Amino acid sequence: MTQQAQKPFLYVVVCAAGIAAGVSKLITAAQERDWEAGVIATPVAMNGFFDTAAVEAQTGRPIRSAWRTPADPRPFPPPDAVVVAPATFNTINKWAAGIADTLALGTLCEASGLGVPVAVLPCVAGALTAHPAYGDSLIRLRGMGVRFGEPYSGEAGEDGGRPEFGWERALDLLDRN
Repeated sequence: MTQQAQKPFLYVVVCAAGIAAGVSKLITAAQERDWEAGVIATPVAMNGFFDTAAVEAQTGRPIRSAWRTPADPRPFPPPDAVVVAPATFNTINKWAAGIADTLALGTLCEASGLGVPVAVLPCVAGALTAHPAYGDSLIRLRGMGVRFGEPYSGEAGEDGGRPEFGWERALDLLDRN
């Protein structure tokens, strides 16, 4: 039996980008803002892009990455909001096209139809942001009410350092009216 959440429930969708290793920062920020969180990861993200055991311990819930059978209980309550961070070029384009070939994409496609607020922190290289499909996807998703933070390319600055990802920005996007 699924336990009812006492606090608003946040789905955190994690894609396969190097920065995903820091997803615990988003979960901590969400918990500090009185959210409960559950993580849904793309199948590739489950292959070493973040510490799955640590995230499960932090949320107290299993990470979802595959479809459940009809007989399996729902491990998460329905979402009050969804954050996609980091959001990759592949996920953004497939989502905008309505392709639901993974649990993560199916969840994102469904969230729009349910009217669930969705905030996205893209992690897309500059060369990929120049691809016309990416711009078209942003237009389509924004038209569906999806809220986007500034893209993060992860490119090193002049000093050789990389900027912080700013995980909490996703929560700020959910707070805006």
